[in-house]
Amino acid sequence: MRLAFLVLAVAATTAVAAQGKEVLAVPGAVAGLPFSPVIRAGNMLYLSGQIGNRIGTRELVAGGIGAETRQALENIRTVLEAAGSSLDRVVKCTVFLADIKDYGAMNEVYASFFPKDPPARSAIAGSGLALGARVEIECLALAGTGP
Repeated sequence: MRLAFLVLAVAATTAVAAQGKEVLAVPGAVAGLPFSPVIRAGNMLYLSGQIGNRIGTRELVAGGIGAETRQALENIRTVLEAAGSSLDRVVKCTVFLADIKDYGAMNEVYASFFPKDPPARSAIAGSGLALGARVEIECLALAGTGP
């Protein structure tokens, strides 16, 4: 069983590597950061985590967890559209919270962005996020706009 899993894992890794990795440009992205906003590998988009900052700045929006969640998801929408995709093509999100007590307020805003067939999701709370953010969200999405 372990050998079969290992063979499948190597085959999947090789298939993705053969398709190449493409760093996609996102208009307004903050320059000089040590990561790419989005990578395309095959038919998948791998988005870096987004916090509730205004695009092109390191300034968080005012208004707490709800406003930051909304802005983070708007940033994700911007990245996806720049990559030729959309929120409808998101298959998995990971939500990082500075405080698990913010889960309910985050979830309320999050649900409004995925009203039908929401992606798979995980949520975790930690001890702090970049720039003092309350929430960070990263996503995996299908490239393109088709089915």
